Amino acid sequence: MKVSELMATPPMCVAPHDSLAEATRLMAQSAVGSLLVIEDGALRGIVTDRDIALRGMGGGLAPETRIDAVMSARVTVVDVNDDLQVAYQTFRRTGVRRLPVLSEGEAVGVLAIDDLFLDVLRRLADLLGPVAWSVLREPPGPPPEGGGSVEP
Repeated sequence: MKVSELMATPPMCVAPHDSLAEATRLMAQSAVGSLLVIEDGALRGIVTDRDIALRGMGGGLAPETRIDAVMSARVTVVDVNDDLQVAYQTFRRTGVRRLPVLSEGEAVGVLAIDDLFLDVLRRLADLLGPVAWSVLREPPGPPPEGGGSVEP
């Protein structure tokens, strides 16, 4: 499976000169925990909700402070065509929670460690269905009407 199959797209982006307040508003509206920092089409960094909370507001910076004051300029990335195994290894090696995804040098998505967790859980659920059937002799799915609850 390729990174492109699990990544979130399009990536949410800000410019280095945008303010912490603007970034916070965009994160809240988009329900994301990070924004790619793009300037002239190039990835310049990444800013997370944690960066804003700890380095920004928690560090006494004003809401008007520029994003480049708190962003991480050193960004670990993966390629859109990389196998997911590369992403797993990159997450394990670096300890980051989000990886910008590039295609020919352009940011096209973000892969979060949560995306991998959800994929693993989906795969486990697919495997557990047949196991439940063979062990419990009950078909996978919702409990029958009127059943499935236990009286105290």
